[in-house]
Amino acid sequence: MTARFQPPIEKNLTLSARVFLQIENKMPTLFHVARQFYAIDESYLHKGTSLRCGKFEGCVLQCCVHGLANGYLLNSTQLKVASYPVKVIDDQVFIIMDAGEQHE
Repeated sequence: MTARFQPPIEKNLTLSARVFLQIENKMPTLFHVARQFYAIDESYLHKGTSLRCGKFEGCVLQCCVHGLANGYLLNSTQLKVASYPVKVIDDQVFIIMDAGEQHE
């Protein structure tokens, strides 16, 4: 079953915004980058670190724990951050979540 979740109006979704949300038992972070919206799972496997504090270079989000010296884990088939589709309908932003679905 697909469900659309709209961030509360008081959340500021201006360009470069990062918004932490809690939707039922999930905790996505919504990013507004380069006039596009992205939603990812709040944490990932390495030390349970939050990515919402990470650094953006273009549309690449870097873990704040690794620092610049370790670079990025791009195009990995083994380690991926869970993400959710985001739709903009009539200037309203929605995160699309499916019950029981594994997101990649």
